[in-house]
Amino acid sequence: MKQHTAAWFVFTLVISLLAPGATLAADAKIDPLDWPSWRGPEQNGISRETGIIEEWDPDAKGTEGNVLWRNPELGGIATPIVLRGKLYTVVRSEPGTYREGEKVVCVDAATGKKLWENVNNVYLTDSPAERIGWASCAGDPETGKIYAIGACGYLKCLDGESGETLWDCSLGEQFGLLTTYGGRLTTPILFDDLVIVGGVIIGWGDTAKPTHRMLAFDKETGECIWQSGTRPLPDDTTYSTPVTCVLGGQEAMVFGSGDGGVHAWQPRTGQSIWLFDFSLRGLNVSPVVKDDRVYTGQSEENVSNPTTMGSIICIDGSLSGNITKNGLEWRLPGMMGKSSPLLVDGRLYCFDDQAKLHIVDVETGKPVGREVRLVGTRMKGSPIWAEGKIYACTETAWHVMQPNERGVKMIDRMRMPREDEVLGSPIISHGKLYLPTTSQIYCLGKPGVEPQATPIPEPPKVEPPSADDAVATVQLVPAEALIKPGQDQQYRVRLFNARGQFLRDGEAEFSVSGPGEIDGDGRYQAPSGGKHEAATVVAKVGDLEGKARVRIVPDFPWDFEFAGGEIPVPWIGARYRHVIREVDGRNVMVKLTTIPKGQRSQAILGHDGEHDYTVQADVLGSLRSSDGRETDKLPDIGLIAQRYTMALMGQHQKIQIRSWTSQVETRFKKEVPFEWEADTWYTMKFSAGVEDGRAVLKGKVWKRGEDEPEQWTIEAVDEVPNVVGSPGLFGNAQVSELYIDNVKVSENQGS
Repeated sequence: MKQHTAAWFVFTLVISLLAPGATLAADAKIDPLDWPSWRGPEQNGISRETGIIEEWDPDAKGTEGNVLWRNPELGGIATPIVLRGKLYTVVRSEPGTYREGEKVVCVDAATGKKLWENVNNVYLTDSPAERIGWASCAGDPETGKIYAIGACGYLKCLDGESGETLWDCSLGEQFGLLTTYGGRLTTPILFDDLVIVGGVIIGWGDTAKPTHRMLAFDKETGECIWQSGTRPLPDDTTYSTPVTCVLGGQEAMVFGSGDGGVHAWQPRTGQSIWLFDFSLRGLNVSPVVKDDRVYTGQSEENVSNPTTMGSIICIDGSLSGNITKNGLEWRLPGMMGKSSPLLVDGRLYCFDDQAKLHIVDVETGKPVGREVRLVGTRMKGSPIWAEGKIYACTETAWHVMQPNERGVKMIDRMRMPREDEVLGSPIISHGKLYLPTTSQIYCLGKPGVEPQATPIPEPPKVEPPSADDAVATVQLVPAEALIKPGQDQQYRVRLFNARGQFLRDGEAEFSVSGPGEIDGDGRYQAPSGGKHEAATVVAKVGDLEGKARVRIVPDFPWDFEFAGGEIPVPWIGARYRHVIREVDGRNVMVKLTTIPKGQRSQAILGHDGEHDYTVQADVLGSLRSSDGRETDKLPDIGLIAQRYTMALMGQHQKIQIRSWTSQVETRFKKEVPFEWEADTWYTMKFSAGVEDGRAVLKGKVWKRGEDEPEQWTIEAVDEVPNVVGSPGLFGNAQVSELYIDNVKVSENQGS
């Protein structure tokens, strides 16, 4: 194909970069050679650029070894993106210090010079510091805005020029997103006016059971547009980034789920198109899609044959429903890893967990040639393609390969310097290859080369919405809301056809299931008073209904007893993992030991913007499990205030105040010895506030029924404060149950 300068085909390329059916904003400054998402503009690791280097020398000085710049501040595990002349990535901030957090860093893509950084604290998560940057940034070519989700589920939208936070959302506190010790998170994706993120969520009401869910937000405002889930009780958290595409003539997003299934959904509505059961464990590979076929893999137990590990599959994506039995085109068992595949010229290139390359003919599902052994033992990043070559890095080595009739020819390979572990993926933009390692990012290229590229193929055609104007889905927005008593919430109705295409805003007949009232214009009025309540708002259009949920949580003070036999509905992460049981003649909340993978968890009780308040509760640690077995280990019991936890630690017989659970030795903790007994009620009291730019934290523990001590049992100051956060409860009931009663929350005096 004839080469052209980038400017020659900008308009054609820009249109193909947009999501199918999207329109180009009049003031958009889209650069067709940008790399706005971790797998590039086509979401498949393919670059159309030419003139990319084939070899480089990390030890060469200046640009002699094709190293244009390197920046140690950008070292990490994320894959960077390039947008409008800037490179963005997520890394640890001030690692190993008491100030450690995470940050989005922006540098000049041509020079590596830092332009800005946006730092936030990490809180209420078991994710270790080494997993910071698991999810990469996503850039919006139309607006230049950057979206990032951090280790504690903190989602933020940033101005790409200044780094200013435009809106944010604490997904753990507002929705119940889990962030575990594994640290796995899914990179956000953009589609039309939406930013979509996913993960295992333990919410409230009908989302109380752990479920791999997707959340779609208005990319301009952060308003929740829709929330949808796969099947409850998934075995894993995952990091399979959804791929947007066209399947069977309709726009879709395809992803691997924690439930072991490959799912295709309508990206504008969250409605399911099809499901293919693939694995007994969660899926981490991001699929590739071409001509209605979906190619993906996994390295866990196979549904079809649980005694075998790993498979590469091809699915007929034009179908609908549960396509496990009729959707399989071919399966190649016994291979595939955590690296996402590459599809070029009728061949699928797959890298397994032993750093071996397998090449598959996509028409037959048969191997091409012999497997290729790479240097190194593991490969976690994903390969890219440019100018007839494959660029792939194991954790410890660099490879450039050129496909041939028998497989591939190795053009270049090199062991990386000892300090450079490669966990992210290389990217290409404007004639340069950017290679992320745990110690730095390298910018590789030839000085003075004019970027050139060949056009991106046109995307599949999609019929306009006017071809089917029958309403099939009613969407009520916002899908989730959290308000206070007496406040109102305006709803709007959006109508979609059967292919998930937006038709128009609509009028509806509104009703409410639960407290509150709604008028004919869709304005919901929450009841006044001090109750923690929840309601479902319903919009009826003909025979169709759209639903949205609203939680009503009042200002302090709060005072909870469980005499009525129920846990408050709006509490995030509480109802599935706790039950109400009579203990010592009173109904109390009991955290169970028998909930799969849920014995250690936290419940979030309200608004995440609260500050300067005190949480109090009566607690008891048992020496019995939920199935009646006697144990010799006490549980851990804690209160959460302003994104800090004060925990009674049973086995260690001490009280600890912390924020980032897995980094207590470096980031922040205070602890004191405290002996406490099994099957004895204690009262815990935890106060958090901000004074002179520091978080001031104080706690007391005493036997219930005795006089409250005048002195605080534990006091701490955090110089890098969390300034807001929801009240909550923490419990670790892995071996023995814990009981909670008389939960109270009040404003600090003088706040």
